[in-house]
Amino acid sequence: MKSIYETVNKVLLNHKELKNEEGKLLKNKAVELAHKLDETLIKLLLNNPETKKQSFKNIAGATIFDKDEFIKFVSNKEFLPDSYTAFKNKIGLTFGEEYVSENKDVVLAWPYKDCVLEGGMTKEDQKRDEIFYNETLAPDEIDRLLDPKVFTNFKRIDKNGEHKLDGFKRDEKGNIKDNLIIKGNNLLALASLKKEFAGKVKLIYIDPPYNTDNTFAYNDSFDHSTWLVFMKNRLEIAKQLLTKDGSIYVNIDYNEVHYLKILMDEVFGRNNFQREIIWRIGWLSGYKTIAKNYIRNHDTILFYTKDPNNFVFNKAYNTRKDFTDRFNADNKKEILEKLEQLKINKKEREDFLNYISEIGLPDKYPLEDTWNSSVYDKLNSIAVVSYSGEKVSKMLGVDEIKGQKSEKLLQRIIEVSTNEGDIVLDYHIGTGTTCAVAHKLNRQYIGIEQMEYIENTAVARLKEVIRGESVGISKEVNWKGGGDFVYMELAKWNEEWIEKIKKAKTGKEFTKIWDEMKDTAFLNYKIDPENIDANIKNFADLNIKDQKKFLIECLDKNQLYVNYSEIDDKEYGVSKEDKELNKNFYG
Repeated sequence: MKSIYETVNKVLLNHKELKNEEGKLLKNKAVELAHKLDETLIKLLLNNPETKKQSFKNIAGATIFDKDEFIKFVSNKEFLPDSYTAFKNKIGLTFGEEYVSENKDVVLAWPYKDCVLEGGMTKEDQKRDEIFYNETLAPDEIDRLLDPKVFTNFKRIDKNGEHKLDGFKRDEKGNIKDNLIIKGNNLLALASLKKEFAGKVKLIYIDPPYNTDNTFAYNDSFDHSTWLVFMKNRLEIAKQLLTKDGSIYVNIDYNEVHYLKILMDEVFGRNNFQREIIWRIGWLSGYKTIAKNYIRNHDTILFYTKDPNNFVFNKAYNTRKDFTDRFNADNKKEILEKLEQLKINKKEREDFLNYISEIGLPDKYPLEDTWNSSVYDKLNSIAVVSYSGEKVSKMLGVDEIKGQKSEKLLQRIIEVSTNEGDIVLDYHIGTGTTCAVAHKLNRQYIGIEQMEYIENTAVARLKEVIRGESVGISKEVNWKGGGDFVYMELAKWNEEWIEKIKKAKTGKEFTKIWDEMKDTAFLNYKIDPENIDANIKNFADLNIKDQKKFLIECLDKNQLYVNYSEIDDKEYGVSKEDKELNKNFYG
């Protein structure tokens, strides 16, 4: 005999708006429709004797929908409970009594680890003025979160400038062949890519936030477990996007690398771990040398594959042209003259000259898993400007960009793990190094970034790449420019309100925003607007930071961006052109 919970679930799944692409019930959407007294929902509940009894009251001969009772019922943990399987002998990351890999929470938003500073602005100024947020959502709050989203602000960018997009390029098999730059929350953007790109991405490289706890302005909840859940959410989708012979590289430092290794073992499988690459990132000087400890001078790159025995690997070498010359011709002449003065015999002089000239050494050495740790490896950090030769900040006319990776690093990874035409994905593009290198190496690429500076950094940089800029690896690969990419954004809804909240600076602005939110925004169903209005004085007494936090928490995170399934809803005002391009994208 079916329980009432099973019956309600079955009945609700007959409503076309209450199913995700996997056929699972969207609990939050059911609550939302109940609030709106959706006619289709009410008819479905009325037509089943059990759900009618559960959700309706008979008052004076009239059948009345008990909205509050229905909402309470579907919000009950007994309705579609999330199951967790416990393994007593399992090794893994935990917080509380749960394994991170089994945790169903989602960390929705997170800023890139370094931000571009405006002219004259210090890091401390930035920390005071720029508010970031992250939010951990429980399972019953993410029913619709990862459904495909609507895209907007489409444009094709080539050497002649920006153009209105008239459709996506596809090959004979129907696969999109455009390079894509996407602005918006990377978790939601990744989820939106699944329909078109699942199993098609050959290489993923990411340089995520390191969780150093010293570059975030609003990091009350950026604790260890939150960081791990943040990474897990995105890695799980990333894995689905990889081809069977695909690879993923994650650039990280000592703060979280050991925990990330265990998490990636669980997500990708321990047998898919290939190498821990140690990259010497700079040269010892200045402030680095004053630490009362061994001087930290490396990043770690974790390299995993989708299949342990089947993955693209174009074996890499340090070749003669990469070797560092120990002595130039003048040095050698001077040394020989000194040796002759010391009456060293001719044979010994010639042997020594051959040694310093590296005669007899191999023409190439297989690349090891320690990079820039030998005299033959010239892979320097972009942070060491005098060695890198990459003046990206100068090229773009912006202040120094912290944390930028060298083009040589990405060239090495892309050439090893892909071939021309393969798709490269970076969902933390920052200044766009991965995409810039992929473009120069004739790879297709997808880049995602949620920070506002995307157009002034990554997009601006790719425009220069198309024009034929000469920084980074351009001379080495004989880059002359050309090509194009498509820029697009996730269509915002509640995200617009979050941006307004973050920009507000006074109590009057917050009160005005709240009054507008009540009429236009999608509020969290757990919020009672009348109760907030009744206690508005207490709200006004909060400090600015807490007022921002409170208003953001009032918003329904399922409605940050517009769902593709609701593209025809007039309330969202999606243009005819955007509808056509979205249908073209999703196929």
